[in-house]
Amino acid sequence: MKKRILITGAAGFIGSHVVDKFVSEGWDVIGVDNMSTGELANVNKKVKALMVNNFAAASVLEKIANKEFDVVCHLAAMPRVLFSVENPALTNETNVSDTVKLLDVCRGNVKRFIFSSSSSVYGNTNVLPTPAATKKDPCSPYALQKSIIEDYCQLFGKLYGFDSVCLRYFNVFGPRAKGDSPYSTAVAAWLTAIQKGEPLRSDGDGEQSRDLCYVQNVVNANWLAASSQNTFRGNCYNVACGERTTNNEVLAYLKNRFGDINVVHAPERPGDVKHTQADISSTEKDLGYESEVNFWEGLEYTINSMDFDL
Repeated sequence: MKKRILITGAAGFIGSHVVDKFVSEGWDVIGVDNMSTGELANVNKKVKALMVNNFAAASVLEKIANKEFDVVCHLAAMPRVLFSVENPALTNETNVSDTVKLLDVCRGNVKRFIFSSSSSVYGNTNVLPTPAATKKDPCSPYALQKSIIEDYCQLFGKLYGFDSVCLRYFNVFGPRAKGDSPYSTAVAAWLTAIQKGEPLRSDGDGEQSRDLCYVQNVVNANWLAASSQNTFRGNCYNVACGERTTNNEVLAYLKNRFGDINVVHAPERPGDVKHTQADISSTEKDLGYESEVNFWEGLEYTINSMDFDL
């Protein structure tokens, strides 16, 4: 019998790539997306169904309660650090309150819950590379909200024997990422600006560095988490490349790749951390994960997926 999975945020950047993977592996895939940032064009035509709704809507929760899924993969969120700093109550409603509703109905009704968390839970840690066991120190509402759901997953494991995995993504980029919204990451925003002939904004001194993770690595981590024969109790794993690159290095590459581009400088953004770099050893050990695509390869794949009038 085919395995069945519900993927929230299925029309979004990361979610749609995860949908593609599970469809290709022969699973019955049902997606849900409220289309606030998702695109129908992103969604694989072979999905069994796409529900255009909030992931915590009664009709969605009812399907879970009726044991229609083996796995729930929760990617939907109200993302981005700066937006959460400006809108802490609004983002909390989706990222905490609605997610706890989803968690609650999943216990006893699905075999595994996979939660898309974030490297932002570490805050401005001095431990680089950062192991998953590092003490959390969230510096924004978004980071705190992700941390809270991790804690809920672990608590549900203790209270109910609930099987869940928390995947901490490090700065994901790749095809389908929007570059012209409040949710945009730097790579997506810069490539979109180049497409439009607009200036590229660089915050702070440009020496902040990130473990920039191509989306296919995240897809593989979700697949490994869903198919693993291990038992999990809210275990947290870093999903990244294990390397870091500065904004200035990326901008220098883009200048070399595209010629003279206009970079404008802006102040550092509140809530942003200075450096991220993952220790992925526990993810490799427990999930069999490996970083298949490094940053520079992923950047070229992303560029080649876009139309540039050069």
